[in-house]
Amino acid sequence: MTFTENLLKIDLPSAIQKIIGKVLNGERIEPADALALFEQADLGLLGLLANEVNTRKNGNTVFFNQNFHIEPTNICVFNCTFCSYRRAQGQDGSWESNLREISHTCQKYKKMPVTEVHVTGGVHPKWDLDFYGQIISAIKHELPSIHVKAFSAVELDYIFKKANLTAREGIKQLIKYGLDSIPGGGAEIANKELREKICPDKSSWERWLEIHEAAHLEGLSSNATMLYGHIENYQHRIEHMEALRQLQDKTHGFNCFIPLKFKAANNTLSYIGEVNSIEVLKNFAVARIYLDNFRHLKAYWPMLGKQTAQLSLHFGVNDIDGTIDDSTKIYTMAGSDEQRPTMTVEEICELIRITGKKPTERDSVYNPIREY
Repeated sequence: MTFTENLLKIDLPSAIQKIIGKVLNGERIEPADALALFEQADLGLLGLLANEVNTRKNGNTVFFNQNFHIEPTNICVFNCTFCSYRRAQGQDGSWESNLREISHTCQKYKKMPVTEVHVTGGVHPKWDLDFYGQIISAIKHELPSIHVKAFSAVELDYIFKKANLTAREGIKQLIKYGLDSIPGGGAEIANKELREKICPDKSSWERWLEIHEAAHLEGLSSNATMLYGHIENYQHRIEHMEALRQLQDKTHGFNCFIPLKFKAANNTLSYIGEVNSIEVLKNFAVARIYLDNFRHLKAYWPMLGKQTAQLSLHFGVNDIDGTIDDSTKIYTMAGSDEQRPTMTVEEICELIRITGKKPTERDSVYNPIREY
């Protein structure tokens, strides 16, 4: 009996049986279907369905890259309730890097096989588009061939408005400095009422979408994220993913989707606590099934921890990010289990192999570099 025949013979509610049929036939599911999966499907079934979708897209391959982060500042004009990273200018624990310090950081990687640098941080009140461009130029001067994935849509919104440029005009300017793609940060959650509660003064969801669309139209790819596990519900998550799915239909510019679990340490939403690993795996599985036009689904291991990231490979995930080299503080400051996030290539490959998957190093746009 085939996998498909076995699934269809399981005694399940008729709504879930219909959704199984859609998934196995490669049909797009609707928001109501996603809600039914969240609320009625057990974790084992979600894993089976998500793995079926992932195998169809990616076979047995799990991607990673060799990368590091630069976080130029944690000084930020915004003060989001979920953020443990932000500091005010002059506050204890704040920092701002100059171009010399950024160049020095890059020099450490000249003889290392890194292919990507991820640059993001707070929205500094005094920095402008030219300074952001100089950051890119300083990186490229030291590491000419590296892929610069830099600046969240929230950072870009601030500097584009300061420069009185449209999103596309601003993106064009940064491309001249050497920008290669943009990360997915700052998306948080789409719902307007929730944003008023958790990030009231931050760029709107519509503006986040506009900037990513502008990047896609100018030939850059980007990633997409969603912050979950705070005050949102399943319908809010689906609303968020639906908007991403619609933009991906339009531009095909997103490389991957990265659900980001709310971490509760050292912020004003700490009283909420955190969702458990079952909820994390459920969210990955539904995202894999719902976002049918996203090929790649990433588990960001410095946030989740290595064990949960490893488990996620059975729930539709096909990418676990990279080596990191202990170069990010955003989640360590929020209480991540990985307080010094770094893995060697050998450690990443072993983590993947234990799950029965095939580790493959990639570049920033998912071209395979080497199979292990």
